[in-house]
Order: sequence, then structure tokens, then C-alpha cells
Amino acid sequence: MRVPLSWLREYVDLPATETGRDVQAKLVAVGLEVETVEQIGAGLKGPLVVGQVLTIEELEGFKKPIRFCTVDIGSANGTGEPQEIVCGARNFSVGDKVVVVLPGAVLPGDFAIAARKTYGKTSHGMICSTDELGMGDDGTHGIIVLPPEHEVGTDAIELLQLVDEVLDIAVTPDRGYCLSMRGVARETAIAYGLPLRDPALLDVPAPNAYGYPVKVADPIGCDKFTARTVVGLQPEARSPIWLQRRLQKAGMRPISLAVDITNYVMLELGQPLHAYDRTRVDGPIGVRRAQQGEKLTTLDGTVRVLDAEDLVITDNRGPIGLAGVMGGANTEIADVDGEHHSAEVVIEAAHFDAISIARTARRHKLSSEASKRFERGSDPQAAAAAAQRTVDLLVLLAGGTAEAGVTEVSAPSAPRTIAMPANHPDKVAGVEYGRETVVRRLQEVGCDVYGQDELIVTVPSWRPDLSEPNDLAEEVIRLEGYENLPSTLPTPPSGRGLTDRQRLYRRVGRALAGAGFVEALNYPFIGEAALDQLGLDAEDARRRTVKLVNPLSDEEPALRTTLLPGLLGALRRNDGRGSHDLALFETGLVFRPTGTETKAVPLPVDRRPTAEEIAGLDASLPRQPRRAAVVLAGAREQAGWWGKGRPADWADAIEAARTIAHEAGVEVTVRSDRHAPWHPGRCAALYVTVNGEETLFGHAGELHPRVVKDLHLPERTCAMEVELDVLEQAVDGALQAPRISTFPVATQDVALVVAENVPAADVERALREGAGELLESVRLFDVFTGEQIGAGRKSLAYALRFRAADRTLTVDEASAARDAAVALAAERTGAVLRGA
Repeated sequence: MRVPLSWLREYVDLPATETGRDVQAKLVAVGLEVETVEQIGAGLKGPLVVGQVLTIEELEGFKKPIRFCTVDIGSANGTGEPQEIVCGARNFSVGDKVVVVLPGAVLPGDFAIAARKTYGKTSHGMICSTDELGMGDDGTHGIIVLPPEHEVGTDAIELLQLVDEVLDIAVTPDRGYCLSMRGVARETAIAYGLPLRDPALLDVPAPNAYGYPVKVADPIGCDKFTARTVVGLQPEARSPIWLQRRLQKAGMRPISLAVDITNYVMLELGQPLHAYDRTRVDGPIGVRRAQQGEKLTTLDGTVRVLDAEDLVITDNRGPIGLAGVMGGANTEIADVDGEHHSAEVVIEAAHFDAISIARTARRHKLSSEASKRFERGSDPQAAAAAAQRTVDLLVLLAGGTAEAGVTEVSAPSAPRTIAMPANHPDKVAGVEYGRETVVRRLQEVGCDVYGQDELIVTVPSWRPDLSEPNDLAEEVIRLEGYENLPSTLPTPPSGRGLTDRQRLYRRVGRALAGAGFVEALNYPFIGEAALDQLGLDAEDARRRTVKLVNPLSDEEPALRTTLLPGLLGALRRNDGRGSHDLALFETGLVFRPTGTETKAVPLPVDRRPTAEEIAGLDASLPRQPRRAAVVLAGAREQAGWWGKGRPADWADAIEAARTIAHEAGVEVTVRSDRHAPWHPGRCAALYVTVNGEETLFGHAGELHPRVVKDLHLPERTCAMEVELDVLEQAVDGALQAPRISTFPVATQDVALVVAENVPAADVERALREGAGELLESVRLFDVFTGEQIGAGRKSLAYALRFRAADRTLTVDEASAARDAAVALAAERTGAVLRGA
């Protein structure tokens, strides 16, 4: 809703010093979303005056028609002589009143006006169009031609109301009353504590039996219908400038006087109206549901096939309008340039069911200014006042005569009342407002309030959103100021906080971020195509998915069984946008059905579900383990003056798994494996010890080249995926902090030659067990193959660190521990000391 500040001041006596920004702050404080304040005419500087065209000379020999005009602007130029102006527009004639901008003026957009020579003539100014003055669309896209009654030399800035401020308000669905100047003015008056001049407070004649005949066949869809008739409208009557300018500032295009007046009253009071050409209406106006397949040509020229749920306006011939949405073309009021001008109009002001109008507008994909207001809930009591306001303006501006007949068809209704304890807003907000404040605030929004401790609140007709005590409490709280609510942090009971599982998950995320990975959050949806691209076998458990009834995309209709498709998609998008050195991670749930799930039974909504019902719901859910995954591509270590850098490889993916396990204080065992989508020769199975048994924890390594090609990934892309629930089971008690010894470390290096097929992890495990408790750490720092050690064999070099907690180790003690480690490695893996 666009609200011109000059128009708003008609209903609220705002201080003269208040700017649009000031009003914006006040309205935001009471809960309205004022998105922008537009400064209309910002930078505009005169002289800008009314002129009268005296002569027009057609200039020949140019690619487009050019006219050399003399214009009388009175004494605005200081000489009283006619102003010579070159103009290319052709929608004005000799004698017309136009808007002239003189040299020295500045138009919107910092467009300075000066005398200049063009087309062989000197133009001393410019004859202006609406676009050049920033007035908006008037439908002509040409020069402004003013009514003849305006005096030559009049200041056009004031005449055309070119300087103003417009508040652009995003009206939420529950605040439909603010789609009107009346509603916004009410909120402004409350915000400033000023009285409101309600434009709906009009003297309205009582209904009588000789108004235009109306028959309402569906009182649920239309509970009120008011009809008034005005005759004798002058064919030459045009919308005055003030009316056109208010419509333009509010974002609407002037069309014709009768239509402009109905739009103006709609903006003013929030009541949509429609004016019918009475000579084109055949018989009584009716309201009914459409017949299935009926057709109607609406004002936009579209032939619409109607649904049986559509509410339509009819005459003896059939539908003449889509109720609450758009009128029909066969009763349209033509503008003054059309073939027919209406001298007699029937004004419709009705109240339609909000849900019915919303469904019709969506069904026909036809959102109009009327439907926006009806579907949010218009004021049924404003229909008669809106019809009267329209009649008054037609009589005033078009010289019409209002017929005495007043038609009003309405269904019986009663005011809505809500019972509420007087201290209910206090309990909701945690603030002691007191009964007087509660009653005053509710009265300000239009409620009638009775009672002492128990209030009986009669809700105003323009607030259909107020239906229960909490709605009333919200009104009190927002008007008292959300910023005045105390900010009190809850005090958790002792012993509560994050669970061990939550702490582990958070440590894992922090550890991966610290290792240089960036978290990427992806949608938990997947499709068969992604599983095919991963190269999964038909019997792979990851192909058993949970299908969604209403997926966001038909291409991803199932819940994910692995984190990799989403992460690899994020890596591909980033690589395609120029980020080639990537390390991404994600933690989240996957959904792995077991086949034992039962059918879910809908839970009751009128009571708390029983334990059996909740257990039945749990039994219908698939297994939802939490996983962590990483993907890497490009450089893991950047090149620079310090060296050539290093590309990411399978070892980095395995190290990411070790980083995760380290946060749980768990050791990872690495074994070679063949598992899609990893490369068979560069795939590692990751194990942790759970209850004394090695348990598969996840996989890591380099992706298969075929997967890389199908997914359009960078070469040698690597990935890791592990199950955090298994890691949690592997945790043995509370995580112990490492002990820091004050005694020096003793380092012993050993190089062991083993068969090429012996895993380095097996050798490392034997060294750990053989070295005993003096071993602090063991690290593989070199792998060598070559003729020196023989075919089919490899050399593994380990750095062993020994330290005692209570003494400095002697050389003999460290050597003995080393020899014991080598002996056990030789026994278990056939290792031989290199060079021995």
C-alpha cells in the first residue's frame, strides 16, 4: 500500500515538521512494515509554470516530426514575451494549456534545463510530459494537457503536487484494513496519540424499496450488497488533477472519471467498488455461484471458463462480473475517448467471503486490487459509506444526480465478542499494563470494552483477524511497544545443558572447520539419477529410499541415504564459478529404511497422543543415523614462495576421518576396500572399536574416475563419509585430556621391510602393542619401494616417541621398548629391519 503523506494529513493533524521518515518510524513501532519512503520530486527546482500554446510551426527535413512552438507563460520569464520552445510531441494543439519548464530549472534525475540550439532553432525551455516530471503513468505517454480553467503563469509544482513523500507499506495478510488510507490513518493517529477524522463517517440514507433491483442467491458468499444509481453524468467531465495525482502516487493509473472515483474510494476506505453502465445491464443484478463451464469475458479481454465454486455477478443474460475480482467487459464504462460514454451508472459496494474470493483469484491466476482486499477481509459495514462517498464525488465532479433509491441486501449478523481476563495481556507479555491501559488500547483500535476483571470485547467490523484473547493481547502489546518488553534470559535448571551427543557433534564441526573445511548445508533430497551417477549396484542399501508424497522437485522425490550427492553438487557449483581449491563438509541425518517400518496412523489433534500412539509413530519412521562427510578438490596446500604446494589426495580424506575420531578420543583403523563411489585401488574402509569388536565406521579415498566424469567434477576429487552414531558408541567413558609430562622425550626411528600387500596399519598396531606403555606416539613418515629392497616388498619408516611420566628414560630403556615393538611386528607381519 502506497500512502502519500499529503493525503494522510487529511485524516490526522500531523505536526508540520514531521517528515516521511518520522512517520515511518512511528508506524514501524506499532507493527506496520514500512519498507521505503519515496521522495517524490526530490531535486525538482523551478521555474515550472502553466503555459498556453500560441503558435505551432512544423519543421521539415528531419527524421522525425519536430514542432517549433511559441507559448504564453505570462510574466514567469520576466519579460512577458512568448517563450520559444522546440518539441517533438504531437498530442497538443494551439490554445492548449501545457506545463512549461524554463531555463535554470532542474527536473527529477538532476536534469538541468538551459536554452540550447536544436533542429536549427533555439529552444528556451521544454514542454513537459508526465514521465519527465516523475508523475507516473497517465496512459498518454505524451505532453501534459491541462484543463482550460488554469491560469497562465501558475506555479505547476504546486498545481500538480509534484513534491511529496510516499510511504510504501508491506501489508501482512492479517492487516487487510491497512490496504486503505482509513486504516493507515487510524494506526498513525494511535501512534501519535492524535484524533482521527474517519472518512467513513458519512450520512447514509436508509435502504428503501425503489433502488436498483438486486437478488443474492448465495448469502454465505455475499452477505452484504449495496447498490446506488447516479444519472446525468456529463460526457466531457474529466478527473481533476488532485484526484489523478493521488491515484498516481498510490500506484494506480487514471482511466476515466467514474473508474477513477471508484478506485479513489477503494484506496480511501478499503472497500472495493464496481460501476456498471446501467444502459448495458439487462434486468436485476444477481449474485450466485457459477455453473460449471460458464464463460465470462473480463475487463482484461480474457475469456474465462468458470468453475462451480466461483462467485459471479449476473444480469438476465448471465455473468457480468467475477465477484470481488474483476468486472465483465459487457458492462464496462468506457472512457471519454471510447465509442460510448456512460451517463448513468450503477454503483456496487458489496462484501464477499474472503476464502471464496481468494480461491477464485488463484484459480484464474487473476490478482486484482479488489481481490487483495477481499481475501484479507474487508469491512462489511463500510459498503454503504463507500457507495455514498462514490455518489457524492460523481455528483460533485461529473454533475450527476443521485437517484433516491437505495438498495441494500444483507444477511443477518451479530457483532463478534471475545471474553478476556483484564490481566491476560500482562501474563502474555510479562509486563504489568493494568486494566486501564488494556481498555484504552483496545478502544483505540475500535473495540467496545465492558467489564472489570473479566472484559467483554466487541471487535470492530474492520478487524476480522481479532478472534481470541491472544489476538487482543497482541494489540495491547504492539501499541505499548515491543521495544518496551523486558529482555529476560531463561534460567536453566542445574544439571541441564547440551547432551554428550550434542557436544560431540559440535566438536566434530569445529574440528573440521579448524582443519580448513567449509561447511555446506544441502537439501536432504535425492533422486535415482544421483544414485546412478555414484555407480551404486542395484542391491546397494543406499538405493532403498523413502519416497515423499509431495516432493519439492520431481527430480528429487526421495530422502537422502548418503550425504555425498549434495556435497558433490555444491563442489561442482563452486568449481564452475571459479573456486577450484575446495574442501567442504556437512553433518546431517540420512534416512535408511530397514523394511520393518509400519504404516503411520494419524495422531489426534484434540488431545495428547498416548504412549502407544507415539510408539506406533516411531515404528513407522526409517532409521535416521547422523553422518559426517567431506569432499576435496584442487590444492590442499597452496603454492607460493615457500614451495610448490600440494594437491588434495586420498590421504587427506582419511586424515579428515582421523580428525573426527580424535574429537571422540577414538583410534581409527584403516584397511583397503572396494566400495562405490570410490576408486577400487584408492578406497579405505574405516573401523573403530565398539564393545571390543572392530566396527565399520565409514569410507574415504579418491572417487572413481567414472563417477568424476558423470558428475562433472574436478579430476582426482576425494571424499569421506562416516557415521557419527557409530563413533559415539565407540567412546569409552568421558574424554580424557592428555597428560603433559615434564620429562624429555626419547625418539627412535625404525625402517621395516614387509610384503607389499601388508597394510601399514597392521604394522603400526603391532608396534604399539609391542612397545608397551612407554610409547607416546608412532608416526609413519616414509614409504619406499625399489630394487634395493626387492620386488614385491616395501619399506615403512616409523618415528617412535617414548616418554615416562615419572622419570627420564635411559637409552637402554628406549632401545628395549623399540626392540620389543619390532619383535612383535616381525612376528605378526613378517617385518624385517631394513639393512639387517
